[in-house]
Amino acid sequence: MRLLVSFAALFVSVVLLQLGLGGVAPLDALSGAALGFSAGEIGMLGSAHFVGFFVGCWWAPRLMGEVGHSRAFAAFTAAGTIGILAHMMLTDPIAWGLMRVAIGMAVAGCYTIIEAWLQAKVTNATRGRAMGVYRVVDIIGSLGAQLLIAVLEPAAYLSYNLLALLCCAALFPLVLTRAEAPETGPAPRLRPAMAWRHSPLAAAGVIVSGITGAAFRMVGPLYGLAVGLAADRIALFLAAYVLGGALAQYPIGWLADKFDRRWVLVWLSVASILACALTVIGAGGGVVAIFLAAGFFGFTTFPIYSVSAAHAHDFAEQHERVELSAALMFFYAVGAIASPVIASVLIDRFGPAGMFVFIALAHAVLVVFGLIRMRARPSPGPKTRYVYIPRTSFLIGRLLRRGNGENGRNGRKD
Repeated sequence: MRLLVSFAALFVSVVLLQLGLGGVAPLDALSGAALGFSAGEIGMLGSAHFVGFFVGCWWAPRLMGEVGHSRAFAAFTAAGTIGILAHMMLTDPIAWGLMRVAIGMAVAGCYTIIEAWLQAKVTNATRGRAMGVYRVVDIIGSLGAQLLIAVLEPAAYLSYNLLALLCCAALFPLVLTRAEAPETGPAPRLRPAMAWRHSPLAAAGVIVSGITGAAFRMVGPLYGLAVGLAADRIALFLAAYVLGGALAQYPIGWLADKFDRRWVLVWLSVASILACALTVIGAGGGVVAIFLAAGFFGFTTFPIYSVSAAHAHDFAEQHERVELSAALMFFYAVGAIASPVIASVLIDRFGPAGMFVFIALAHAVLVVFGLIRMRARPSPGPKTRYVYIPRTSFLIGRLLRRGNGENGRNGRKD
C-alpha cells in the first residue's frame, strides 16, 4: 500500500493520459467516417500518430535535460491538448494528421517523463511491485479509453472537449506533487543495428507486433463499421482485444520462460493467423462471435512484442539493455507507422477482411523467418526473465532492469 501511495500521482496521471490521449484514435476513426474521410485518409491519421510518437520518444529525454521533468511534462500535455481541441475547428484530414502528430508526440513524451520519474524513485526492492502496478494501471487506462467510445458522439465538439479535459487533468497529479523531481539521466542512444545484430528474429517480431497492433487499434473502428457494429459495440470490440492481450501475459510468459522462445514466437504467429481467419469468419456470426474473435486475436498478438524483447535480451550484456529496449521500440514504430495506411486502403478496396489478410501475411512471414533463423544456431542457454513490456517510451528498459545480465552473449545472432 505504501508503494501505491508513494507513486499515486504518477499512476493517476497515467490513467488520465490513457483516457484523454488514448481515446483519440478510435474517436478519430469514427469521426472521420462520419465526416466523409476516405479509408486511406483515416489510416493516414494512425500513421501520423506513430510519426509523432517516434519524435516524442527521441525528443523527450533531451527536453527533460533542458527544462526539467515538470516543465517538459506540461509542454507535452499542452501539445496533446491543443491537438485534441483543434479537431473540430478544422475538419480536414491533412490538418487532423498534423494534430495527430502532436498527439502522438504528447503520448510518447508524457510516458517518457513518467517512466524516468518512476525509474529514479524505485529501488531494487520495490521495482517488481512498482512495475506490476504500472502495468495494471496502463491496461486499465487502455481499456477505459476504448470503452469511452461507447458514450462519445463522433465528430462532436463535446466529445473532443471531454478528451481534452481529461488530458489537461493529467497535469495536476504530477505538477502539484510535493515529491522532488529526479535528476535527469543521459538519453539513450538509438542504435537499431545493435538490436538486429543481437537478434534479427526479435527485430522482425517487434516490427510485426507494430504492424498488428497499430492496424487493429487505429483502423479497427473502420472494420467494426464495415461489419455493422454500432459505436457502443465498437468500443466493446476494441476492449475485447485489449482484455485478451492482458489475459495472455501470464500463460505466454510461462511458456516463454520454459521453452525455446523462438518456437513460442512461431506458434504465436501461427495462432495469430488462425485468429485472423476466425475474425473474418466471425464477422458473419453475430456480435458475440465478433467479440470472442477480437479477444482471441488480442490473446495471440499482444504478447509477441514482449516475447521478442525477452529473446533479444537473452543475447545482450547488462550495459546494453537500455539502448536495446530503445532500438526495439524503434523497430516497433517502423511497423506501426506503415500499417494503418496499408490496412485502411485494403479495407477500402477489398472489404473488411482485407485488413486481417494483411496482418495474417505479416505473421506468415514471421513464421518463415523464425524457422529459417532457428537453423542458423541453437537455442541460447540461461535466459532473462519474461516480463510484459508496455510500448510507451525509449526509457522503458531502465524500469525493467532485467536480471541474468551475466548471461548476455555479444556477437551471437538469432
